[in-house]
Amino acid sequence: MIWINALVQGLLLGGFYALLACGLSLIFGVMRIINLAHGEIAILGAFVVALLADAAGVPPVIGLIIVIPLAALAGYLLQRGVLTRSLRGGELAPLLATFGLAIVLQNLMLQLFSANSRQIDIGALGSAGIALTAQISLPLLGLLTFAVAVLVLGGLQLLLSRTGIGRAIRATASDPDTAELMGLNSRRVYAYATAIALATAALAGVFLGMRSSFDPFTGQAQLIFAFEAVIIGGLGSLWGTLLGGIVLGVAQAIGAQIDPSYLVLAGNVVFLIVLAFRPSGILAVRVRA
Repeated sequence: MIWINALVQGLLLGGFYALLACGLSLIFGVMRIINLAHGEIAILGAFVVALLADAAGVPPVIGLIIVIPLAALAGYLLQRGVLTRSLRGGELAPLLATFGLAIVLQNLMLQLFSANSRQIDIGALGSAGIALTAQISLPLLGLLTFAVAVLVLGGLQLLLSRTGIGRAIRATASDPDTAELMGLNSRRVYAYATAIALATAALAGVFLGMRSSFDPFTGQAQLIFAFEAVIIGGLGSLWGTLLGGIVLGVAQAIGAQIDPSYLVLAGNVVFLIVLAFRPSGILAVRVRA
């Protein structure tokens, strides 16, 4: 039963990783950019919600409603002001631009919020759970996080397949030059995709702040976990991101069950195994088909 509980906890942890990684997957799938500032953007969203709660007594749910549109606007402006110009400089320029942005955001958070750890207070929800047996318990926050991850990924999939902006994003991702000839403004489409990606990053950051403590340096580790989830599932595949997050979460939970010090190591080992035997990701073939 202990191992079953570890499997269940890993599944729920994987839902969080999928939520964190979906914006990273979207940006790569559309623009072939790895956003190295993704983790810092998520943590900044958590800091803003924590600040609203501490300074003005704003409930986390209301803070989340405020932060998501702000993150989307920041993503739109970031693409139009920085990333669009960096894309003209070749493949390395956007990577360096997002790396620079990560350093700036990290130091900005350090100056504004100090290096002290914080956590978003959500009351009884933080410790509430459903006891299935004496050894298996389902945390309500973990279940909520997993449900939100599935809803966000499903919503993004519907957006890309059933709406005009979604078809524009897919067309531009497939062939931006041809999309321009058909009347699409690739820069605007890229800005929409970045806005969506940063909004989901901020959402994931708030859920991170609800489940554990965070500080200005937490984003670095979260970027690694998100990147591993994307690679394991298959670059650019949204449902692959969910699968990759689950695989990573289960590996970490089982590793922690063997020895708490193996939590991160177990996930990294699985990541390397996938790179060795299926470097394009588990669902990459299905996505191309």
